[in-house]
Amino acid sequence: MRPSQSLIASSAASLSKVAVTHSQVIKLGTIADTYTANNILNWYTRCRQLGIALKLFGEIPHRDTVSWNSMISGYVNCGNLESAWELLKGMKRCGFGVDEYTFGSILKGVAFNDCFFLGQEVHSDVVRTGYEGNVYAASALLDMYAKCGRVGDAHKVFEYMPERNSVSWNALIAGYAEVGDQKNCFQLLRFMGLEGARLDDGTFAPLLTLLDDSKLYKLTTQLHAAILKHGLAFDNTAHNATITAYSECGSIEDAKRVFDSAPGSQDLVTWNSMLAAYLAHDHRALAFELFLEMQWIGFEPDIYTYTSIISSCFEEAHKNQGKSLHALVIKRGLEQSIPVSNSLIAMYLRSNSNYIEEAIRKFISMKVRDSVSWNSILTGLSQNGSSENVFKFFKDMRSWHLEIDHYAFSAVLRSCADMATLQLGQQIHALALTSGFDSNEFVASSLIVMYSKCGIIEDARRSFEVTPKDSSITWNSIMFGYAQHGQGEVALDLFYSMREQKVAMDHITFVAILTACSHIGLVNEGCNFLKSMESDYEIPPRMEHYACLIDLYGRAGLLEEARALIEAMPFHPDAMVLKTLLGACRICGDIELATQVAKRLLEIEPEEHCTYILLSDMYGNLRRWDEVGFVKRLMRDRGVKKVPGWSWVELKNEVHSFNAEDHSHPHCHEIYKVLGELMEEIKGLESGKSLEILTGDLDLVDVHCDSGC
Repeated sequence: MRPSQSLIASSAASLSKVAVTHSQVIKLGTIADTYTANNILNWYTRCRQLGIALKLFGEIPHRDTVSWNSMISGYVNCGNLESAWELLKGMKRCGFGVDEYTFGSILKGVAFNDCFFLGQEVHSDVVRTGYEGNVYAASALLDMYAKCGRVGDAHKVFEYMPERNSVSWNALIAGYAEVGDQKNCFQLLRFMGLEGARLDDGTFAPLLTLLDDSKLYKLTTQLHAAILKHGLAFDNTAHNATITAYSECGSIEDAKRVFDSAPGSQDLVTWNSMLAAYLAHDHRALAFELFLEMQWIGFEPDIYTYTSIISSCFEEAHKNQGKSLHALVIKRGLEQSIPVSNSLIAMYLRSNSNYIEEAIRKFISMKVRDSVSWNSILTGLSQNGSSENVFKFFKDMRSWHLEIDHYAFSAVLRSCADMATLQLGQQIHALALTSGFDSNEFVASSLIVMYSKCGIIEDARRSFEVTPKDSSITWNSIMFGYAQHGQGEVALDLFYSMREQKVAMDHITFVAILTACSHIGLVNEGCNFLKSMESDYEIPPRMEHYACLIDLYGRAGLLEEARALIEAMPFHPDAMVLKTLLGACRICGDIELATQVAKRLLEIEPEEHCTYILLSDMYGNLRRWDEVGFVKRLMRDRGVKKVPGWSWVELKNEVHSFNAEDHSHPHCHEIYKVLGELMEEIKGLESGKSLEILTGDLDLVDVHCDSGC
C-alpha cells in the first residue's frame, strides 16, 4: 500500500472507530458524562469532523474548559482562526476560565495567520489571568511573537520566563533563524547546552536552514555530528534539513550519503529534499531517476515534487520530458493546481519562443489564478519578446482590478523598452508612482532601461537618482544605459562611485562596465577589468564577460587578440561567444576565420538563422557567389528561414507592428497608397545627387533589415 493511501486508510479507520464508540456511548446512556463526551469530542476534532464535533459540543449538558479547548484546538488545526476566536469569546462570556491549553491553541492560530494585534490581545489576557509564568502559555506566546516577525518581543518574553523547556529555546532559535540571525542562533544553542536543556529535531532543523554557503560546510558537518550524537539520525525533520544544508553548502555527495543512511525512515519530504538537491546541482538525469524510484517504492508525488521537477525541464533537450510531465499532471488530476500550473507556464516560457502559445493556452485554461500566475506569464512573455501579448494581459489585469506588484510593473516596462513605446512607458511610470512602486529597485531598474532605450537618458538618470542606491540592480541598469548611448566615460564614473560607496557588485556590473569599454574603445581598461574581477572583487569571470572583451577586441580591429582570448578561456566557448567572434570577423573582414567560426556555430545551433545570414552577407560583399549559393542551399535543406525584422509605431497609445511586404494591418490599403505616393515623389526628384543619397540610404536600410538580428 502506498504511504499516502495508508494515511487515508488510517484516518478513515480512526473516524470509523470513534463513530462506533459514539454509538455505543449513546446506547449505554453515558453520553451525558462530561469526561466521556470530551474524549469523543476530542477524537472528532482530530479527525477534522468539525460539523459532527460542533453538534456533539452543543449536546453536552455540562460543558467544561476541556470541552471548549477541544473545539478551539480543532478549528485552529483546520486553519479556521475566525471560528476559534469566536469560540474563545463565547467561552469567556459563559464564564469559563481559560487555561494554558486555551492560550496554546489560540496563539498557535494567531501565529499561523500572522495576526500580531490579536496576539497582543491574548498576551494581555495571559498577564491578566496570571499565566505569564506558565511554561506552556509563555512558550506559545514566545512562538507567536517569533512567527509574527517580532523576534525582539519574543526574546523579552523568553528572558522573563521563570522556567524554560526545549520548546521555549527552539521557538526562539527558530525566530532568529527566520530573520537570518546566525550569531544569536548559535549563541542560544550554546546557552541551551549549558543550561542542560534537551536538544531535539526542533533545535537543529532551524539552525541547518542558515547553512547555505560553501564557507559554512565545516559548520554543517559539526551540526550533523551533534545530530548523530543526540540520537536523531533517524528523525525525519533533522534528517531532511541536513540533506538540504549539505546541498546548499555545495556537497551533493554528502547530501546523498545522508539520504541513503536512513532507508527505513524516509518520508515524502526526504525524497523531495534529495530531488531538489539534484536539481540545484544540475543533475537532471539523477533527479528523474529519483522521481521514478520514489513512485516505484510507493510514494505519491505531491505538488512540491511536481513543481520542482517541471521547473527543471526548460532546455530544448528536456522539452519531451516536460510535455510528459504535463500529461502526467493531467492524469493525476492536478492540472488545476495553481502551483503546478504556474510551473508549467514558466517551463514553456523558459524553453524557447516556440512554446509561447502552449504557455498562453495553459494560462487561459486555469480556472483560478494567483499573482504568481500573472507574473509568470507577463515576465515570460516579456523575456521572449512577445510584447504585444504582455500589453494585452496587463490590460486584462487592469480591467479586472487585480493587484499589480513590482514583478508585473517590471515586465510591462521591459516590453515598453523593447518596443520603444515611450508614451505607454510614461503612463506605466505614472501608474507605478500612484501605486507606490516607483522606488522599488526592480521597477526603478526597468524604468531606467525603458527611458534609455527610448533615447531619453536624462529621464533614465532621474529615475536612478530618486531610488535607493544600496543594491547593484539600479547601478547596473544606468551603466548599461550610458554605455548604449555611447557615454562610456559616464558609466566608468558611475562604476568608481559605486566602488567608493561600497555597493556590493555582481557579475552583471562587470558586463555593464565591459560593454561601456567596448562602445568607446577602451581596450586596456577592459582587459584590466576582466583581470581584476576575481582578484579584487571575488567575482569569477563568466562566459558573458569574455564575450564582452571579444567584442571590444573586434571593434578595435584586434582579431588575433580575440582569438587568443577564446583559446585561453577556462571553459569551452558557447554560442554567445562564437557569435561575438563572428561579428568581430565581419567588422575586420576576415572571411577565413568567419568560415571556421560559422562551421562550429552551425554544429551547436543548426536552426539559428543569424549565422547563415551573416556568413552569406560576408561572402556577398566579397562577390563569392558560389559560397553565397551554398549557404542559401544549406538553409533551404535544413528548413531554416530568415526571421524578418519588425518595425513598431506608437500612435494614440496603440502599437502598430510591420514587417517587409506586410499586408496584415487593417489599414494596409491606405498605408500602401501613401507609400506609393511617396515613391512617386522620390522618382520625381530632379537632383541626381539627391536621388543617389536616397538610394544609398535605402541600401543601408536593406542591409540592416537583411541581418534580421
